[in-house]
Amino acid sequence: MGARNVTRTIIVETPSKPGNLGKVTTAIGLFGGDIGEIKTRQIGPYSTVRDITVQCESEEQLETAIAAVEQLGEGIHVRAVSDDVLHAHEGGKIHMSSRFDIRSIDDLRKVYTPGVANVCRAIEEDPSLAQYYTSIGNTVAIITDGTAILGLGNIGPLAGMPVMEGKAALFDRLAGISGIPILLDTSDPDEVVTTVKRISKGFGGILLEDIGSPHCFEIEERLIEELDIPVMHDDQHGTAVVTLAAVMSACRSAGVNLKEAVVGQIGLGAAGLAICRMFMAYGVKEMVGVDRQPAALDRLAMYGGTPAHSLEEIMEKCDIVIATTGVPNLIKPEWVREGQVILALSNPKPEIEPDEAIKAGALFAADGRSVNNVLGFPGIFRGALNAGAKRITHDMLVAAATAISNHTKPGQLVPHPLDLKAHQIVAEAVEMAVMKEE
Repeated sequence: MGARNVTRTIIVETPSKPGNLGKVTTAIGLFGGDIGEIKTRQIGPYSTVRDITVQCESEEQLETAIAAVEQLGEGIHVRAVSDDVLHAHEGGKIHMSSRFDIRSIDDLRKVYTPGVANVCRAIEEDPSLAQYYTSIGNTVAIITDGTAILGLGNIGPLAGMPVMEGKAALFDRLAGISGIPILLDTSDPDEVVTTVKRISKGFGGILLEDIGSPHCFEIEERLIEELDIPVMHDDQHGTAVVTLAAVMSACRSAGVNLKEAVVGQIGLGAAGLAICRMFMAYGVKEMVGVDRQPAALDRLAMYGGTPAHSLEEIMEKCDIVIATTGVPNLIKPEWVREGQVILALSNPKPEIEPDEAIKAGALFAADGRSVNNVLGFPGIFRGALNAGAKRITHDMLVAAATAISNHTKPGQLVPHPLDLKAHQIVAEAVEMAVMKEE
């Protein structure tokens, strides 16, 4: 199981003099705290109060960082520590609501009985009308078995529900799609496939989420083959889309021809293998990968990639290196080759820190905080649903990645994940890709 990330808001009071905020953030950073948002609560003639969001790998690390701030002295105090994340989840993050205002008996007759019977009979006679007269065409099932929840590992579907609710909230806010979490108390591929097929009539698409490797490959492939609605495993293809977009942006900044470059993938789990397939679909001629599991190397070879013998071989041979292993500091600085582009995407700690990679000779380096797969799945499904697509293809995914990269401002890897225009552009690109395939 991965490290348990702890996020808290530290309320800090400092004297109103330049440099004190820097002392606080330095103290937190020295003990491994990752600083997020900083908000100023109050500015007075003598002191300033700020909310500083801090993420640590454990409660112990957080307590050490807080103690370091307290020990600064010189009028610097930690007033309180707030768990805003838990507060935000009280009662859940989503709620089913009616799009129709029901205030009278006449309203009731329209939305329920007896009027609804006419709509039922219309759909019975022509099932395609369900796309028009119900919410099915704008609803996606978000399905998990809880075996690969974020960096937490196999913690079960119930503990994964906050993630599924988060996906549903993002679907709604970023793409106007109704996402419905479905928690499966089984990881057996036959049972998962059978269950999803039996409930699929009520949905316009299926998003598989946080399902572990290797059974995630079989589940997705079988559902794509056996259903006539879009199916996508976000940990595979959503991650791959945004990774491709980020590398396209990095290559544009570095003056590297991505299609002619040798690309190396370290870690061939769900995300890593999908990244390889995505890059090959884009047109990368030589895709090399490495993994500790022989079966993962066999899968890469099956899809047309080249297995490597070692991590050192990847670092020596490849112009662009992507890592998704979950192992901090896996890449040693002395392995970095002059002029490489390196994306070490594991969170919360990358395989190599970007500044270390640059210092060792990399032309460009970034970590997982710069690459957020939220940019992918809402627009991909919006475009697929708008176009009435039966499945999500690599051409559609490459179109999404290209749209993300083209919308990226100079100096960035990808757009801000809450940039609504970016999600709209992704949806339009996917819809156009569907039209080209028809």
